[in-house]
Amino acid sequence: MDWQALRLTLQLASCTTALLFAIGLPLAYWLATSHWRGKFLVEAVVTLPLVLPPTVLGFYLLLALGPHSLVGRVYSETAGSSLPFSFWGILTGSVIGNLPFAVRPFLAAFAGMDRRLIEASWCLGVSRAETFRRVTLPLCWPGILAGLVLTFAHSVGEFGVVLMLGGNIPGVTRTLSISIYDNVQALNYAAANQTALVLVVFSFIVLCVTHALSRRGVPT
Repeated sequence: MDWQALRLTLQLASCTTALLFAIGLPLAYWLATSHWRGKFLVEAVVTLPLVLPPTVLGFYLLLALGPHSLVGRVYSETAGSSLPFSFWGILTGSVIGNLPFAVRPFLAAFAGMDRRLIEASWCLGVSRAETFRRVTLPLCWPGILAGLVLTFAHSVGEFGVVLMLGGNIPGVTRTLSISIYDNVQALNYAAANQTALVLVVFSFIVLCVTHALSRRGVPT
């Protein structure tokens, strides 16, 4: 087992999940409640990483974050290093690549909620922010939690985007999936099998948790 790769993978997955909780929750709530006719364009952009090959997404992110782009130049001047082939680079790619895995379950949970409960809270004089905290979040929490679990799990298994955007730098961008790839390339099947088995067990547990949450009546 490559413990350094394991530590980096868990760090990447945790940061990705936390960021998508902060970004994806308000985005999903807006998509569920907005009446703007053009919101389907936002939904299409959010869902795009699901249908794009990871190498294509990683390639365009590499161009968008590289030293010749505006974002890349600003980051290089501020941090003194390039964004690609760094932890922050693969974190950016992981957040974008995993956006639909967080937003879609969040959106399903918000859309499936009984709006009459929210309106009743408003009629009782409770503010919108307080209603969201005391009514919406508790009722939608199983769906939200399912989205967080799926996001974390998919981040752990991320390969294409991370490889394109971060390469294979031990301790910086080398995750468990890339470690398996390296071991196979080196014909070290025993080490690859050990790491792959860990990911199989982890994925099975994640699916069990997700289906358990689904049985609570909130679509995921």
